[in-house]
Amino acid sequence: MSIKKINKDGFNSFVDGIIENNRVFGVQAKGDKFDFAPLGSATDLTLDYDVTLGPPKKYFPPPTETLLTFDETGTFESQHDCEPFVLIGVHPYDMVAINQMDQIFAQDNNDTHYFARRDNAVIIACDVVTPSKNVFASVMGTATVKDGFDILLTDIGDGYIAEAATEKGEAILEIANGKEPADSDIKKRQQVWENNEKQLNKHSLNCSPQQLPKLLENAYDHNVWEEKAKTCFSCGSCNQVCPTCYCFNVCDDINWDMQSGKRDRVWDGCLLDGFTKVAGDHEFRCNRADRFRHRIFRKAKYVPDKIDGQIACVGCGRCVNACLPDIANPINIYNTLLEDISV
Repeated sequence: MSIKKINKDGFNSFVDGIIENNRVFGVQAKGDKFDFAPLGSATDLTLDYDVTLGPPKKYFPPPTETLLTFDETGTFESQHDCEPFVLIGVHPYDMVAINQMDQIFAQDNNDTHYFARRDNAVIIACDVVTPSKNVFASVMGTATVKDGFDILLTDIGDGYIAEAATEKGEAILEIANGKEPADSDIKKRQQVWENNEKQLNKHSLNCSPQQLPKLLENAYDHNVWEEKAKTCFSCGSCNQVCPTCYCFNVCDDINWDMQSGKRDRVWDGCLLDGFTKVAGDHEFRCNRADRFRHRIFRKAKYVPDKIDGQIACVGCGRCVNACLPDIANPINIYNTLLEDISV
């Protein structure tokens, strides 16, 4: 696959060329914050951002999507969003999260709704330039990424190194007015990677991430769950901003004619009261501490059991930013457990 160096002046022309022929979403400023939104001009794109408010997962399982429509005769029709789009500015930790979600939604019954979007997406990832105040991707091994994206951009100061990893990425990179990078440019990119693998570390974990499943095996009854849950609002903010959370609810919506309707899938979260409520008003985790514990066990025990030991926390720090009572930081919880439990 090809690799180009694109100077800063030529980069905007490259992005505008993408926008001209594609539906594009990219990272843009919202005051002093940043988020993914429809991109109409290269001048609106920000690639030196620290962290987006929400993760780019919203373009794959969106917050609300219609799975099917139906009518009173029992006829139904599946709905799939197959419109192609380009996503620009995905940080490595978010790319790792999308890669994990690819594995999750491919297990058992392949989720055709998820893959209709995923297969029609072009992802242009970019290495981190500005570390956020709560990032700990270095700890989790997600400060850099080697696959999943179609193009990877690395800011080396006087330009971007753009490397295509797929045929879709190759087709888009063809429109860039760039040149073959010099050996010195490649060394600068390598230095960016090495720096990020060390410096995206605002919260230090006192063990290896690979030891976390074993740690949690002996932590089910630890008092940290009750202690943290005392101030939990059960708001679910940590779930909603997490790039690896994928839980959902399914709701049927009947039209006013009472003869037709649709079935929607909507985001849900394990911290929300009622998440585990079933028929008869039985609720499996009505206690806040049980819900709080489940979130942490899901990240570092249940999902690793499903996808080859991968920890479902990529160190983006969004949960830390979003939590008003400041109890969501998983690193603090793991380190507390390590004071009492050996691994």
